[in-house]
Amino acid sequence: MKSGSKLEKLFNQGEFVVSGEIGPPKHANADIIREHARMLKEYVDAVNLTDNQTAIVRISSIASAVHVLAEELEPIVQMTVRDRNRIGIQSDLLGAYSVGVKNVLCLSGDHQSFGNHPTSKNVHDLDSIQLVKALKDMRDEKKFICGDEIKEHEPRFFIGAVANPFGDPFEYRVMRLEKKINAGADFIQTQCIFDMDRFERWMEQVRERGLHKKAKIMAGLMPLKSHKAAKYMQKFVSGMIVPDEIIERMENAEDKKAEGVELCVEQIKHLQQIEGVAGVHIMAVNWENIIPTIVEKAGLYPRPQIKE
Repeated sequence: MKSGSKLEKLFNQGEFVVSGEIGPPKHANADIIREHARMLKEYVDAVNLTDNQTAIVRISSIASAVHVLAEELEPIVQMTVRDRNRIGIQSDLLGAYSVGVKNVLCLSGDHQSFGNHPTSKNVHDLDSIQLVKALKDMRDEKKFICGDEIKEHEPRFFIGAVANPFGDPFEYRVMRLEKKINAGADFIQTQCIFDMDRFERWMEQVRERGLHKKAKIMAGLMPLKSHKAAKYMQKFVSGMIVPDEIIERMENAEDKKAEGVELCVEQIKHLQQIEGVAGVHIMAVNWENIIPTIVEKAGLYPRPQIKE
């Protein structure tokens, strides 16, 4: 057992794992984090806390994790390399582990030009692959990036990374995934999937390289509220493919939110049949209260318990 986290234990049991996501608020009151944690804790096995998503200032992911832990839900802390140098990153990781965080998801982070401080300087002292390696070395080698020994109480994280099967060039996507897994990633969360055919082709390459046996692949899903949201992602969100038939289906639906839920449930059931998919990560942006409905309709409730 690398970390002893609930997430790791459920994967080791062979369960189909479900994670959700909570976006911290743009103010200092954490009530909404706790409210969402209470709502989700019976329906997901762990929940991501985003790290200043879209480069907008919010409550930190680590502070958010403290509030989630208080509600007895397991956090996955997101850590970006955009805002911190290697000193700050390692310090924050020690701090996160000291308050009970056992899962970390390593990311580059959205470019600051997308956020509310577009003239700020990014850091990128490390890239996301180097961040994965740093976490692994702190855990397994008991060393900081500089080579200094961590003499005791090393942070033992279950290490996550992200993958985008929909970026170009397509052939490069699995190569980049392999680099992250070789660096030490234990689990992977993917970009939101709407183009299932392309995702299946990506998974074929994943299986050809045996990567699904080295790390747990969690397929990312985003329930749609409307056809307008689907059109926006198709046209303006880079690295995301939304087929026309999904937009047409949403546009023709009388109850668009209900159709979005049904589509997400269908996707989950399809993903469960794909070899190498170990779970789903549901990103219901500004719609967290729909996750329990999706989990129930997909037949994933109640969630499994840890076998002692």
